[in-house]
Amino acid sequence: MQIAAQKVVTIEYTLTDGQGEVLDSSRGGEPLSYIHGTGSIIPGLESALLGKSAGDELQVQVPAADAYGQRDDALIQAVPRRMFPAGQVEVGMQFQAQGPGGARVVTVVAVDEAHVTIDANHPLAGVDLSFDVKVVGVRDATNDELSHGHVHGPGGHHHH
Repeated sequence: MQIAAQKVVTIEYTLTDGQGEVLDSSRGGEPLSYIHGTGSIIPGLESALLGKSAGDELQVQVPAADAYGQRDDALIQAVPRRMFPAGQVEVGMQFQAQGPGGARVVTVVAVDEAHVTIDANHPLAGVDLSFDVKVVGVRDATNDELSHGHVHGPGGHHHH
């Protein structure tokens, strides 16, 4: 069976950046399952997997534009220190902030007495990614999965 829209695809993957540093991997854990064509994985990887079958192995180079987008300097802003919890706020800490598009993770990039400078860019924005992927399985999605837009069972997203 080939990968196409509405198929449940299970992949093992290792994600590296341009320097070859491993950023994420399914090794040692559950493979990732997703419904193809629902935009649940980055576009560049989804398009590369189209038409592949179980057992196929591929290396996919995904430029930042097809991954998490380019960095946007407008997403870096100084926020009054009092908006943050009391105690230590340090560079590199990540907070969840409510934005117009829902919750997003912001990273602290600078701190002084009055302000905390946060960066709301995705941590991988502007990074060209490289995926080492093995297709483990391809099957038809169930009607239930299609109506929810995600996979049920091992490797899928869970309702909270």
